[in-house]
Amino acid sequence: MTTALVLSGGGARAAYQVGVLKAVAELLPRRTHNPFPIVCGTSAGAINALAVAGRPGFLRQRVSKLENIWGTLRAENVYRTDLPGVIRNTSCLIWSLFHSGYSKHRALALLDNSPLRELLKQLVRFRYIDEAIARGELTAVSATAMDYGTGRSVTFFQGRHDTWERSRRLGIRCGLTIDHLLASSAIPTIFPATSIDDSYYGDGAVRQLKPLSPALHLGADKLFIVGVSDNPQHVEAIEKDPHPPSVGQMLSQLLNSAFIDSIESDLETLQSINNLTREIPEQAAAHNLRFIDHICISPSEPIDQIAEVYAHLLPRSMRIFLRAIGASAKGGGASAASYLLFEPEFCQALLDLGYRDALRQEDRILSFFGLLPA
Repeated sequence: MTTALVLSGGGARAAYQVGVLKAVAELLPRRTHNPFPIVCGTSAGAINALAVAGRPGFLRQRVSKLENIWGTLRAENVYRTDLPGVIRNTSCLIWSLFHSGYSKHRALALLDNSPLRELLKQLVRFRYIDEAIARGELTAVSATAMDYGTGRSVTFFQGRHDTWERSRRLGIRCGLTIDHLLASSAIPTIFPATSIDDSYYGDGAVRQLKPLSPALHLGADKLFIVGVSDNPQHVEAIEKDPHPPSVGQMLSQLLNSAFIDSIESDLETLQSINNLTREIPEQAAAHNLRFIDHICISPSEPIDQIAEVYAHLLPRSMRIFLRAIGASAKGGGASAASYLLFEPEFCQALLDLGYRDALRQEDRILSFFGLLPA
């Protein structure tokens, strides 16, 4: 059985994934090197995925390095936070509306994420991925992005598997680079699109209708999934607002639909297929349907509420922008801030939450890895 690690997107919310991985590393035997032969990520999840796959050492060492980075991360390490720069970029976005929406010199975006490129150089050792695949330690590693030209979800992967093409989905074998990570995490209008092979790509969570499919195409039989959406069983009803939604609230729902809704929908499909394989195995086999063992860990507490507590730590330029579009208000608007809150206090809160949530499922995790009876 081949196990895949699947990490979804979510900007600063991806700190939660590191907390989960920390708990997993502690639950598994100390000298566990890599329990995930297949590693798949999207958006900020792709950065975490390659940070785990693209470093030598035991799993505890890899996750510890990732934890240290997220625990000290600041917005200035991800994007330029100076007010003049944000105003200039916003002006360029507005000015482009009078020029057919184009910029002649560079990709349009609210924020300049050039600091992220420097951070990724320290975080991921791409040469090690080649070596690990050659040794058989890794089977495949992937990062998914969205092609602005075709609207297709494109999974760039490194490994010996064949490419694939499905409706609005494409798998391309290549040597992964920093550009693939920047493309996968480029939230539309927030971060600039990235050029790869004469095409421009943006955040992989957009148009990714089947976020679990890359791992299955790459040969996974078991999926360890870490999401960043609030657990539906723990989401409390929000008091209805009689006022029309602000721009910030609309932006929040658009981001949530990209980063959250698709993985929940795909999980429901996977569970339905698993039920079919149990109840009518002959018919399922005739249609090439197979049972996929999986575990999904997602936040037990509303991340939006956590973001409200730490929203004041955002750079002044972002506070002004979010306040202007109504994204700093209590309720749905705070969700937009949670994707950009790259600050140590917020990230550490999510790290701690992920760690606790994983430990609460200790028996399930140990059973998933064959360390306890199923």
